[in-house]
Amino acid sequence: MITRYKPIKLDDLAKKLKVSKVTVSKALRDHPDISPEMTKKVKDLADKVGYMPNSIARNLSSRKSNTIGLVVPKIAHVFFASVIESVYDAAFQNNYEIILTVSQEQAEREKKHILSLMAMRVDGIIISVTEHTKDVSIFKRVKELGVPLLFFDRVPSISGIPSVTCDDKGGAFKAIEYAFKKGYKKIAHLGGYHYINIGKSRYEGFRDSMNKFKLPINKNWVTEGGFGEEDGYNGFMEICKKGNLPEYVLAVTYPVALGMRNAAAEMGIKIPGDIEVTCFGKSTFVKQLPSFFNFVDQPTKEMGKEAFETMLQMIDNPKAFKSKNIKLKADLVINGGEK
Repeated sequence: MITRYKPIKLDDLAKKLKVSKVTVSKALRDHPDISPEMTKKVKDLADKVGYMPNSIARNLSSRKSNTIGLVVPKIAHVFFASVIESVYDAAFQNNYEIILTVSQEQAEREKKHILSLMAMRVDGIIISVTEHTKDVSIFKRVKELGVPLLFFDRVPSISGIPSVTCDDKGGAFKAIEYAFKKGYKKIAHLGGYHYINIGKSRYEGFRDSMNKFKLPINKNWVTEGGFGEEDGYNGFMEICKKGNLPEYVLAVTYPVALGMRNAAAEMGIKIPGDIEVTCFGKSTFVKQLPSFFNFVDQPTKEMGKEAFETMLQMIDNPKAFKSKNIKLKADLVINGGEK
């Protein structure tokens, strides 16, 4: 038979020490009213018997949970894993806990996570939306209820909510500028959905750079889809069916570039070799192994830190906070060597 754990309460500590509950509570909080000797006695006993403060009751009284909800589309993804680690580090340094939820690129699951986090009374929510998120009503609801909300990387079409992104348009522009300087004229873009900011901005950077350098845009070489491996595979197969192949491809994400490489391998096309590829994001093995792709390096650590610190400003000074959209620099890296 399993015996259910009975938590030690303040009353239990007070009875053992033959002092008041108020004395114990103050001692645990290092209140100056309590002598150092009594504070030590209380803390030693608390450690010995395994006392844990009732954070739920304390949070209800303070109306602050010291928790922040984090919603991401994927967790087994180099970009998101790095941002998550950075958010956790910043939270730990500021005595906050992170409640992580993963939408798995499903808009309905994303909505459910947001509602659950609000029910948990988190102090704020940091989110990168799914590739299928079109309905923004849940975000408007969060805003109306006064819960601090911040987007990072992927931002839906809604105004007045702060965000932290990288310069996607500028990064794509640099990628095509590099291709132009190398003499490529046959250039393709495996793009993302335009209703998500990263798909739209990266396409705009591609388009503007192609126009500036007077490079022809072949519509057969421009695709629009999701941000995963399957999308890269299908997108490149679609290009292959048209017959003529490009010399250079800008992929909207690293997984898309990986999917493209798998498709190319099936077709007997070498990457690199027959086609040079640049993508947004990188593999964790980029420093250990030769890279198949050039990449636009997104500052994930800085993004996570900025997202948390901005959220903290929203929580601590809601009346003084003014919505802002932070855009971080994106650098182009050529096969492991920075350009």
